[in-house]
Amino acid sequence: MNPIIQKRYDKAGPRVAAALSRRNMEAFYCPTAIEGVQKVLELIAPEDVVSWGGAMTADEMNLKELLRRRGQPVIDRDTAATPAERQELMRKALTCDTFLMSSNAISEDGQLVNIDGNGNRVAALCFGPRRVIVVAGMNKLVGTLDDAIARARHIAAPANLQRFDVKTPCSTTGCCADCHGEECICNQILITRNCRPAGRIHVILVGEELGF
Repeated sequence: MNPIIQKRYDKAGPRVAAALSRRNMEAFYCPTAIEGVQKVLELIAPEDVVSWGGAMTADEMNLKELLRRRGQPVIDRDTAATPAERQELMRKALTCDTFLMSSNAISEDGQLVNIDGNGNRVAALCFGPRRVIVVAGMNKLVGTLDDAIARARHIAAPANLQRFDVKTPCSTTGCCADCHGEECICNQILITRNCRPAGRIHVILVGEELGF
């Protein structure tokens, strides 16, 4: 990584973690992905049932495989044999002990912005799982809440859709068209400005560029 960008991340990371903590989230800055993985595994008890949203960050950090290797009980929607079974696993995930996800954007004052198609990921962030661990690369950090919403709509959503064979305008052009089609993933937009109960949400900021 460019050393100037790394220096910025290392200086901004602890400050943003402090802003998140003021909003009743347990927040940590980890300069590297390896340290981020160690912190995630430290926070998850061996007996916890773990599930996750469609987080590229967790895949990039190999978190799912590491959890399986240590015998962690998991709820994995990708093991479903049918669409109906997949939906049932997604519902069960809302009652797990620990839910892993990333965030589409984080403002410098410590607010999370997430955008969802089905709503299962933002639902878990709001209520259900006993603990939520948000792992986000510092590339998700932006200045203001308005910047965070714009990032979710205009950067994260088009990039995510371009991974799949969908027919939304942004998957073709790379630009948000404020569409309302059946395959739109900009259906639920959640702003998390405080955590209640305090400490339920843990945020791990990683000083690398991860996910979209």
